[in-house]
Amino acid sequence: MGLAEVERRFYAAAGHLTVPAVFTAAEMDAAIADAEAWGETFLAHLAPEQRRWYVDGGVTARTVLRKLDNPHAARPVFRALATDPRLVSLVEEIIGPGVTLSFSQIFFKPPEGGGPKPMHQDNVYFGPDDPERLVTAWVALDTATVDNGCLAFGHGSHRRPLLPHAAPPDEPFNLQVPAEIARGIEMTPAPVPKGGVSFHHGGTLHQSGANRSTRWRRAVAFHYVGDGNAFTNAALPYDEAAFLRVS
Repeated sequence: MGLAEVERRFYAAAGHLTVPAVFTAAEMDAAIADAEAWGETFLAHLAPEQRRWYVDGGVTARTVLRKLDNPHAARPVFRALATDPRLVSLVEEIIGPGVTLSFSQIFFKPPEGGGPKPMHQDNVYFGPDDPERLVTAWVALDTATVDNGCLAFGHGSHRRPLLPHAAPPDEPFNLQVPAEIARGIEMTPAPVPKGGVSFHHGGTLHQSGANRSTRWRRAVAFHYVGDGNAFTNAALPYDEAAFLRVS
């Protein structure tokens, strides 16, 4: 599996690219089952002071996790996805050979109210030394559509300076572009079929809407960096013990 020249040019210009059918539906179903089993155990033992970080803040009928961190370090199923040659070869085409997985997240976004993620740029969170050698691979465990809260991107925003970010006083982890700035930026939805992968540059503006459908919108995001690309200006702490060399 490799990128066509037109795909490489699109990524360079837009700062994001969707590649369908990287994984099979059966592989995604196995990942969903593993995420659900892990999530049930995690939620049952979640300390009250951590609930705002992990529990979905949308209008849902029951308590549901918003995310889980570093599944590649905790769950063999997700480690296998993150190191799969079909995915890693595409990552290497984007940021070059010699790749380390630095952080990963499962996003659940439940049906009928799963909350949105405001506009932001990953390089603000990670603060990499080389902003060109960080790419996020967002794997659609379920088909992601506009109705259930797919990602939306600011085309070409990776070619401009990073925007200021701020976090709500009660959500210091939720860095985002201030609303007065975000309102003036055009964002384009980017649906992803089940098993497809949406790649985006660390400087690309992106966000996701609320899930207003009756379907789940689960995904796993793997954040890869090239050799020697340290997070010297990270806005949040990251566990270097979880970093995984994949190529």
